Amino acid sequence: MKKTKTAAIGAEGLFDARQLGIPRMLLLGIQHTFAMFGATVLVPIITGLDVSTTLLMAGLGTLLFHLITKGKVPAFLGSSFAFLGGFAAVAPRLADGSSNLEMLPYACGGVVAAGLVYVVLSALIAAFGIKRVMRFFPPVVTGPIIISIGLILSPNAVSNASTNWLLAIVALAVIIICNIWGRGMVKIIPIILGIVISYVVALCMGQVDFTAIREAQWIGLPVHRSAMAKFDLNAILMIMPIALATIMEHIGDMAAISATTGKNYIADPGLSRTLLGDGLATSMAGFFGGPANTTYGENTGVLAMTRIYDPRVMRIAACFAILLSFSPKIGAVIETIPTAIIGGVSIILYGMISAVGVRNIVENRVDFTKTRNLVIAAVILVSALGINFAFENNGISFAAGDYTITLSGLAVAAILGIVLNAIIPGNDYEFGKEEEGEQSVSFKV
Repeated sequence: MKKTKTAAIGAEGLFDARQLGIPRMLLLGIQHTFAMFGATVLVPIITGLDVSTTLLMAGLGTLLFHLITKGKVPAFLGSSFAFLGGFAAVAPRLADGSSNLEMLPYACGGVVAAGLVYVVLSALIAAFGIKRVMRFFPPVVTGPIIISIGLILSPNAVSNASTNWLLAIVALAVIIICNIWGRGMVKIIPIILGIVISYVVALCMGQVDFTAIREAQWIGLPVHRSAMAKFDLNAILMIMPIALATIMEHIGDMAAISATTGKNYIADPGLSRTLLGDGLATSMAGFFGGPANTTYGENTGVLAMTRIYDPRVMRIAACFAILLSFSPKIGAVIETIPTAIIGGVSIILYGMISAVGVRNIVENRVDFTKTRNLVIAAVILVSALGINFAFENNGISFAAGDYTITLSGLAVAAILGIVLNAIIPGNDYEFGKEEEGEQSVSFKV
């Protein structure tokens, strides 16, 4: 009886979806939209991408993901923070803090290529099996790569914060206080509260320009031809390797959703399908001028709170995100947020990216008493950071015929890490799965 009840909850949550009715389903969908909204729009705020395009791609990407995964996984796809380093390298904001409209399309081209890495890995898993493929991506490789992403971004956070340290400190302080001492919803949305409260302070200081809001229309198209992806080999080589880290993030998210719902989504519909859905959603977003997509932990948190796991609720949330994308006025409001506030938020956000990498290593018990693991991690960290900061173009350039290719520090680090892990003896990494729960993905080094 216990297993039957668990299966029922795992399929629909505590309530059968048929008993919810349309009004409740719509309300639950709106709740999921608000859960993803703050983090999703934060990525275009930091990078300079269009907010409306980002919301549209989050909605469409989620629907595409559900189509490919047979509508079985209650996941929402929003903007990925892991690619912020790639955008900062390819399309850094201009000296006055404005968007680098000339280079952003090339960064989006790199996102398209990164999404295709998911597609290739999905095909390899389908062809050779998950255990053989994942031996090349153990935590001793992916962990240091994730750590490097956050550390590479850190100068940008400090630079933005320095435009007005008071606003940056207010934003940072509110986030820390809400996250540590907050209760209920306050603890769940610390970043949104940090932005809102520091924005109010900025209003009192006269630091907000409302011109963009007055000029923006209430209704407009969320896709702009000038912002669509353009392709440059150097931009691709700088951004594409980030997919190696986000693929591990995807696997972790699938494990978390499986643990929350009590169903093993890595087995059914299968990791190859979830990777394919995430990858194609990312490539689609990049092609139309949006950021990379990823499965959202915020929405997994809502699943845990409501215990209603019907994937249709996520699809309703996606439709609401699409509707919001057709209002340029919303994007204009977000663009008025001062750069210093973004800097304050970024200080903790970028640090948390590195912290996730540390957690990846700790939770998977990477044994650093083994020389091979020390060597691999050391080479990844030093090459990623050293190359990025030592060279003016953040990478190593070399000629290939008539074309000059630049490999970013992160790209070089990823290549070296994978190669060293493959050739140095002692790779006993195992990728396994149990029937359900958190053990659906077990990492062992």
